Amino acid sequence: METYAWICTVVFIIGLFRGLTGFAAALIGLPLLVFIIDIKTAVPLVTLFGASSTTILLFQLWKHLEWKEVRPLIMGFIPGILIGVYVLKTVDKSILQVLLGIILIFYSIYSLSFKSRKLKAPQGGGYAFGFLAGCLRGAIGAGGPAIIIYTSMQPWNKDKIKVTIQGFFIISVPMTLIVQAGAGLITLTVLKYFLIALPVLALGTFAGSYLYGLVKEESYKKLIFIFLAILGSVTIYKAL
Repeated sequence: METYAWICTVVFIIGLFRGLTGFAAALIGLPLLVFIIDIKTAVPLVTLFGASSTTILLFQLWKHLEWKEVRPLIMGFIPGILIGVYVLKTVDKSILQVLLGIILIFYSIYSLSFKSRKLKAPQGGGYAFGFLAGCLRGAIGAGGPAIIIYTSMQPWNKDKIKVTIQGFFIISVPMTLIVQAGAGLITLTVLKYFLIALPVLALGTFAGSYLYGLVKEESYKKLIFIFLAILGSVTIYKAL
C-alpha cells in the first residue's frame, strides 16, 4: 500500500507539471519513480502516463492545433528514431546525455538573457528538429527537448506552442509504446500501477492546466526556458 501511495504522489507531480508546461513527464517523473519501483517498470509506466496526459491536454487545446505544424516534426521523427536506436547500440549513452544536458542549459540561458536576439528556426526546421527528436528518443529516451526548443523559436502564442508539443506527442508516444510492448516491457504490473494511478494523473493534469491559465504569455515562455535548464541539469546528473 505504501508503494501505491508513493506512486500516486509522483504521478500527481507528473500531471501537475505536464498540465502547466505541456512536457516534462519523463525527465521529471522517471528519476522519482526509480526510487520506488524497478526502472524496467518505471519507463513504460511514464510513457503510458505521458500518453494519457497528452490526450487530456490535446482535448483542452484542440482548437489551436494545426497539423501542418506537426507533420514535419513527425516525418523527421520516424527516420530519426531508427538511427537513434542504432546510436544507442554503438555510442556511450552517458556521453549523449551529457551533451544534450549542456545544449539545453546553454540554450535556456541564452534565451533568458538575450531576449532581443532570440534564435529563430531555419526554413524546414520542423523536419530537422523532428529528426533530432527521433534520434534522441531512440538513443536516450528523451525526444521532447528538441521539440520544445523548436516551438520556443516560433512566434507563436502559448496555446499554439503547448498544443503543437501535444500534437507531436500524441503520435510519437504510441510509436514508443509499440516498441516497448514488442520488447515485453508492458507487463501486468505496469498496467496495474497505471490503472490505479490514472485518476490521480487526471487530477494533477487539470490542476496544472488551471495554473497554466493564470500564467501570462511572456511568463509562460520564461517558464519553458527555466524548465529546459532544469531538464538539462537532471539529464547530466542521470548520466554522471
